[in-house]
Amino acid sequence: MTAGAGELRTARLRLRPWSTRRDDLARLLDLYGRDEVTRWLGGCPSVTPVELVARWAAVSTADGRSGVWAVEVAGTGVVAGTLLLKPLPGGVGEVEVGWHLHPDSWGHGYATEAARVVIDRAFAAGLPEVYAVVRPGNAPSLAVCRRLGMAPLGRMRRWYDVELEAFRLMAPVVVD
Repeated sequence: MTAGAGELRTARLRLRPWSTRRDDLARLLDLYGRDEVTRWLGGCPSVTPVELVARWAAVSTADGRSGVWAVEVAGTGVVAGTLLLKPLPGGVGEVEVGWHLHPDSWGHGYATEAARVVIDRAFAAGLPEVYAVVRPGNAPSLAVCRRLGMAPLGRMRRWYDVELEAFRLMAPVVVD
């Protein structure tokens, strides 16, 4: 369900834009400074956390077709990680859903829950399909794709010039 501009909520999570507040920047540094996270992303971000927040704000749209959110555990203020819905690089309009969670938030179902609310919003906004790309061997992210009902497309080098497992989820067909 939607709650305010740029914010989404589930029973357990609040998805909101990342900010340049000190606590958000510290969590970004901690999250993207961890080898157990960045090994699946191809390395650490090449920009500062402030620049990262600005880049993410630039890809976020009011219509729900793209955005980047801090995934906050409701009632605690703890940021579990990042949820992304953004165009795939070098694509022809394909949109990727992705999740980067802090290790202290793994195993709670937050990635699936956050991705589901963002995908549902994107489909309601008219997006016909979403993709996910996962590094081979990343069993937890592969499991999230399965839980979301995404169809495996096999390994591809199409978008990030590295071999990745690709998945697609089509918007449900609405019958009048």
